[in-house]
Amino acid sequence: MHPFRQAVEARDSAAIEALLADDVVFTSPVAHKPYSGKPITAAILRAVMRVFEDFRYVREFDAGSDHALVFEATVNGKKITGCDFLHTDENGRIDDLMVMVRPLSAANALAEAMAAQFPQIQSEALSGRHS
Repeated sequence: MHPFRQAVEARDSAAIEALLADDVVFTSPVAHKPYSGKPITAAILRAVMRVFEDFRYVREFDAGSDHALVFEATVNGKKITGCDFLHTDENGRIDDLMVMVRPLSAANALAEAMAAQFPQIQSEALSGRHS
């Protein structure tokens, strides 16, 4: 089991953040451009943990430094299926994280839920603190 999966399943935001490279690039399924850096990525991942209900990984694929973790969850009553695509650097830290989700109705629910979280995400990323 990938350490990221273990940290997410344990809902351990400190462990998740520790697995991120300082220069990690996060590509969201609902944003137009990627986010760069550990503070914003960690804040986004904490927000995702707040908006996803009944989250569980259902499959995991490992190809050396590339990993795919398939998940299921619910967002505002919509069932969502997605995949976390991870790339790890030479130190084993995640330097690229891309998330894809389906169906469109659930992606739209996720976009709406994350938009509501964004003021807190920005505050956490700038302050380095989280609640």
